Amino acid sequence: MKATIGIVDDHALVLESLIMLINNLADFQVTMHATDGHDLLNKLRRQESYPDILLIDVLMPNMSGAELTGKIKFTYPDIKLVALSVLSDSISVLQMIRAGCCAYLTKNMNVLELNLALTEVWAKGYYNSYLTEKSVEDIALQIDLTDREKEFLYLACSDLNYHEIAKRMFLSIKTIDGYRASLFAKFKVKSRTGLVLQAIKHKFVHIS
Repeated sequence: MKATIGIVDDHALVLESLIMLINNLADFQVTMHATDGHDLLNKLRRQESYPDILLIDVLMPNMSGAELTGKIKFTYPDIKLVALSVLSDSISVLQMIRAGCCAYLTKNMNVLELNLALTEVWAKGYYNSYLTEKSVEDIALQIDLTDREKEFLYLACSDLNYHEIAKRMFLSIKTIDGYRASLFAKFKVKSRTGLVLQAIKHKFVHIS
């Protein structure tokens, strides 16, 4: 039995191409399509059965892909949602994943990737592409530090002990302990060695 697919995309040519491509795949069949979020929600309300998987365009007029994803996830939690877009930046990817999508595909994908993604979403409930993994990693790397935290981090990567760092920064040891705890939390480490390694990895400190 074929898995049923729904597609929402405001570009007619893209929509028609996807319908043709998916209907030519052995295990999938398009049973619903719409040109925007409102059109899709109206069709879902009138249907007695829903698609197993919905492909959702990220950029659409009237209702964004993220907003539509949230509405569908709340009302139809059993439908598996897959984002589809020309965008490949980390912010767009994470926004759709956080809204409730279990995969993110770009419109320049080939048929093999489309088939693989749909197969994995149908079988496992998600498709973890390189783009998704990279986006999660990129967001994780965005660690904001204050100037004083950067100064402490630089000194923590030296051979100075914490009392010596406190004297160098003209701060109390209690304040230094606060900086240490804050940076341990931000870098998700439990030791000074781990902090040094993460500082080098994230290029806050450079080894000459």
